[in-house]
Amino acid sequence: MKKSLSCQNPLLCRLILALLLGGLGLSANADFAEGVAALKRGDYATALREFQPLADQGVAAAQFGLGLMYDEGKGVPQDDKTAAQWYRRAAEQGFAQAQFVLGLMYDKGEGVPQDDKTAAQWYRRAAEQGDADAQLNLGTRYDKGEGVPQDYKTAVQWFRRAAEQGHAMAQFNLGLMYDKGEGVPQDYKTAAQWYRRAAEQGNAMAQFNLGVMYRKGEGVPQDDVHAHMWANIAASGGDKNAVKTRNLIEKEMTPAQIAEAQELARECVRKAYRDC
Repeated sequence: MKKSLSCQNPLLCRLILALLLGGLGLSANADFAEGVAALKRGDYATALREFQPLADQGVAAAQFGLGLMYDEGKGVPQDDKTAAQWYRRAAEQGFAQAQFVLGLMYDKGEGVPQDDKTAAQWYRRAAEQGDADAQLNLGTRYDKGEGVPQDYKTAVQWFRRAAEQGHAMAQFNLGLMYDKGEGVPQDYKTAAQWYRRAAEQGNAMAQFNLGVMYRKGEGVPQDDVHAHMWANIAASGGDKNAVKTRNLIEKEMTPAQIAEAQELARECVRKAYRDC
């Protein structure tokens, strides 16, 4: 959870989401908005000054903001235990973002004892409010049987709810379930469709798996050129298996096919992986 505090930070993005959702009252919302803006620009003293009174008054979004500051060690000493306490206060008020992050802390044993069952409980509370990250993590819990009974069918249900919100990792996981026939009937065509949706968002694992499906002709027409293309893209995205697979495919391709696949890969990247 220790990432640099920027808009790329998932926790800060959740805080910004809370601001956009509003519902704090005009005065509180203005103070909270100033705290979020200060946090984003790195003015931690101002952020603390804005969040602390609101948090003490019971404003859940501000409590989450304080939790984030302690979590990251920005403007205050880094302290997982204090972060978890503030997250909990917000989570117990039904603040979905805090419920998800508190689940993460129990998942990882940060600031609280590691506890799979409690992690799953907090994920569930956030997931039931539509939090896609929590839906993904809860699905993963059911997939692995960690903190909940192992149940592929329930895992699929949670993966699907997150995937339909556009969550790339959930789309990949749902594709994997259809690929393996776990929790759903095996269906290569549907697997390929979900892999493609994740691949179009830059998910390297989905790009690799989609390449494998083209290589085998499972769910898509057999096509070594597109298999090479997706494996090449996945390799550039950091998938280590993709390099080996791409090189194996090359051994059965002509130089012209390899050149075509390389050009398709470059074009696909230029198009941000869309319509490839």
